[in-house]
Amino acid sequence: MSQVARLLERGRFPEPGTPVTLAVSGGPDSLALLVLATAAGCCVTAVHVDHGLRSGSAGEADVVAAASSRFGAAFRAERAPVAPGPNLEARARAARYAVLPPNVLTGHTADDQAETVLLNLMRGAGLEGLAGIRDDGRRPLLGLRRAETVALCAELGLEPVRDPSNFDPVHRRNRVRHELLPLLDAIAERDVAAVLARQALLLAEESDLLARLAADVDPTDVRDLAARPVALARVAVRRWLRATGGGQPPGAATVERVLAVARGEAVATEVGHGWRVRRSAGRLRLEAGEGGPLPAG
Repeated sequence: MSQVARLLERGRFPEPGTPVTLAVSGGPDSLALLVLATAAGCCVTAVHVDHGLRSGSAGEADVVAAASSRFGAAFRAERAPVAPGPNLEARARAARYAVLPPNVLTGHTADDQAETVLLNLMRGAGLEGLAGIRDDGRRPLLGLRRAETVALCAELGLEPVRDPSNFDPVHRRNRVRHELLPLLDAIAERDVAAVLARQALLLAEESDLLARLAADVDPTDVRDLAARPVALARVAVRRWLRATGGGQPPGAATVERVLAVARGEAVATEVGHGWRVRRSAGRLRLEAGEGGPLPAG
């Protein structure tokens, strides 16, 4: 069995003939996504998004265009300029998704899942954060490993784009990838990323169960919150903040401060990026200042 066929068995692609749009940066994961999506018989459009953050970045679209042509996919290049500065990863991600369709497929792997779980753990993002990247049909490669996408590109003679920012320790994810996970592997004497990816699937099921139980909780009604088990109140508040603020799951400390406001222990609390929650007439209100995404820590 060829490597393409072997990996395709573990991918989660739509039915043959389904039109799909892929986010393809030119890295090994996204190139593998392109190869496997076309092999699955999907009608593929690959989209490269250039943030203009480094010299020669526009030329990386040529790598994606050539691969698209080779494997029979349509190609489109987009520009979404992002200025250097704080929160670069989050701002680049927001700019990228702004020019991509909502149902775009991405090349996240089990290794990305493990990194996300650890990052969310460090932020105190709660059970929803420990569930990591959800298997929502838009990440067909979540069951694959990064080493496998690299090997697939090598077998097919594809030379992926090397993004220097993926090795810059200023980005916390890179330190998790290149420092923390190898250390955990050495301490545990096992492949910790695989363990974390499996745990994320289990925790996602438990998170979804709590979410269903909390669905009828009104997180803005302080009496309703007080009448519920604290675990359900936390879930309701966390989901409200995330949905209203448009960010990642807020951290445990943020949720606890909001619950303190609900209990009347404070009139209001900051929840980050110019947002605050205020209690008035028995209800919690989220007030936007600058209107950025809510922090996850």
